[in-house]
Amino acid sequence: MHMFSSLLRLASAGCLSAALVFPGAAMALDDGQKAEIGAFIREYLVAHPEVLIEAQQALKTKQEAEQAKLSFQAITDNAQAIFNSTHDVTLGNPKGDVTIVEFYDYNCGYCKRALSDMDALIKSDKNVRFVLKELPILGSDSLAAHRVSAAFRAIAPEKYGAFHRNLLGGEDRATEETAIAVAERLGVKEADLRAHMKTEMPDDAVRESYTLANALGVTGTPSYVVGNEAVFGAVGADTLAEKVANIRACGKASC
Repeated sequence: MHMFSSLLRLASAGCLSAALVFPGAAMALDDGQKAEIGAFIREYLVAHPEVLIEAQQALKTKQEAEQAKLSFQAITDNAQAIFNSTHDVTLGNPKGDVTIVEFYDYNCGYCKRALSDMDALIKSDKNVRFVLKELPILGSDSLAAHRVSAAFRAIAPEKYGAFHRNLLGGEDRATEETAIAVAERLGVKEADLRAHMKTEMPDDAVRESYTLANALGVTGTPSYVVGNEAVFGAVGADTLAEKVANIRACGKASC
């Protein structure tokens, strides 16, 4: 029991982890000693549950740091496709000094609420370039709406901002029918849309968005790229504006 008593004293001093670092120590214990140490650890954690919270927070911080590193590399490797793809639409200042790229789905409720964030940024900052990158991930209706969207953009690119705001900001589910209805209200005929959709399938645009989302670690919408950083979720206009300010101040989204 001398070895266990020594380990118990180490544990009581907060140094049990040092013993656990060395596999040989655990190998030298018999089943009874291992059970006693296990019971001690359980008793300690029950008495100090904040340790588990600290461990969870440390794990989350580590995972976020690893994801940020992977996203940074993905942004570096795919900068042209992310910021200057021919498939995307740019709102705000096309020559702005900072670019925000948004991945969105027309049927994403969070994207609908984030629409006002985009408009607030464009209104308050005349030097922001905002890139719209469709990521239809919420079923066949989203994909069908995307095809109408692509056709509308090809026919009336100067009206695409209005189309985007009307379809994303509408209360109805985005489908082929609702997207066509929005297009017609903006002066583009259904027959012209269907003719374009019949001859031009926007598969390349969808494939590119899916590939980039996978590389960046995007698992939902909205998600953003601001400078050298991927930002996940509807974080709000203030957070995006802060990252824009950071890029101007230190060249990075997080200084």
